[in-house]
Amino acid sequence: MAHPIQSPRFGALAALALALALSPSARAEVRPGDPFPQLPAGAGRPAARVLLVDFWASWCAPCKSSFFSYDRLQADFGSRGLAIVAVSVDEDPAAYAAFVARMKPTFTTVMDPGQGLVEAVGVPAMPTSFLLDRSGKVRFMHAGFRGAETAGEIRREVEGLLEEPAR
Repeated sequence: MAHPIQSPRFGALAALALALALSPSARAEVRPGDPFPQLPAGAGRPAARVLLVDFWASWCAPCKSSFFSYDRLQADFGSRGLAIVAVSVDEDPAAYAAFVARMKPTFTTVMDPGQGLVEAVGVPAMPTSFLLDRSGKVRFMHAGFRGAETAGEIRREVEGLLEEPAR
């Protein structure tokens, strides 16, 4: 018996669709306007707050710089309604713990066991941040962190979202 993909009845379009579905590049991507998936355990989902979700790794040099910027954002805007959740893609809990102990962030950090959220979101680079409005929709995305340039962009976006009325 022929393998189903080799069967003439399977069809070229069906074979192509199956190949694309099995392709590593055929993962979901969260884009501005989309709702954000469920965060890992321990992150919570602050209601009616502007939320910055950052994907990072202990081996990522720009991630260290982003943490300093996020500490400043948390200090400046936390009381106005900003929450930050930094999601580690590290598979080694010790590497995650060492980075967090060294950086001492003032915002929530969690691990993404099994990389489920990373796959659901389609994280393109380390670090990548998603800025969500009060309704939980992605409004802005930043792949990578380019120091003061990215920090300034995120700061302006946070200020704008905090000025919007809750929906």
